[in-house]
Amino acid sequence: MSVVQEEPSPEVPSHPEEIKSVFDLRLGKHVTLQGSARITPAGVISAGIAVAVMTLALGYLASSTMRRR
Repeated sequence: MSVVQEEPSPEVPSHPEEIKSVFDLRLGKHVTLQGSARITPAGVISAGIAVAVMTLALGYLASSTMRRR
């Protein structure tokens, strides 16, 4: 059986409307955190819908516990 060596694929082009963010966070003299994030507009909408649904669910639970008392 022969082994086929594949060439490294070129970088996948990012989404044209992608939103990128990079941050550095320093805590005192010795702790530094670095991070980055990227999201598409569809991801922003999906995250907003998820937050709205969770807020509605928690509001319903809070109101039902108040009614029981």
